[in-house]
Amino acid sequence: MTIKIAITGKSGSGKTTITKAFFNVLQKNFPDKSILLFDNDLTGELGHSFGMDIRNTIYGIRSGKHEYKTGIPEGMSKHEFVEWALEDILVSLNDNADIIVSWFVGAKDCRCPITAQINYACQKLIERYDFVIFDCEFDLKYLNQLVDTDIDLALIVANPTIESVKLAKRIAEFSVKHAAGGQLGVVVNKVKNENLDEVYKTMNDAELDILGTIPYDKSLEDGTPDWNSEIVNEAVKQFYFRLNLPQENN
Repeated sequence: MTIKIAITGKSGSGKTTITKAFFNVLQKNFPDKSILLFDNDLTGELGHSFGMDIRNTIYGIRSGKHEYKTGIPEGMSKHEFVEWALEDILVSLNDNADIIVSWFVGAKDCRCPITAQINYACQKLIERYDFVIFDCEFDLKYLNQLVDTDIDLALIVANPTIESVKLAKRIAEFSVKHAAGGQLGVVVNKVKNENLDEVYKTMNDAELDILGTIPYDKSLEDGTPDWNSEIVNEAVKQFYFRLNLPQENN
């Protein structure tokens, strides 16, 4: 069974760094399990965190602008073609891990056949992996427009400010129906322990479940992203046990 994790939140909150940290923790805890990183964020930073500039996207397939690595095989049905096309844009990270980028997605109410075909093909792709981590665009609604799949864990990344907590509440409201049956909560990032009591009170008042906190990384003060932050990796490792995820490699 595939375990699906979605990392959501405002752009700049640290989603991609935390997504990378989850990937690192899962690789260490489950070295023999397969992992798919699914970049659903319009910034496309997830590939950059691995030193890659990934230009081939699901949107390219949808728009007909993707240039395939080989000639398109003959005699395929449309469903088979889309499945084959997704394989063409998968990028291998190592023997057990791949990454795929969506970029723009179609509206959920679009009746064009390609929307349903991509949804079906994405579902089949996801089911091949033991873990799938989605780096999402703001909330789960945008991901759901691409692929209608159950989410086991939805983490909302928030910064330790009242404004960010209020935004996290909105994201939770937009996302809850797409995470039905799964765990939904907040990770507070860039924590300096200043005014945290007020932030926690606001979260409790908003009925938001705090699943973890991540200390502020001083090395990021110059604004340069550190997608392999040891501080973030260690923090995710420490609060992983609170999550409804496999805890041991069986």
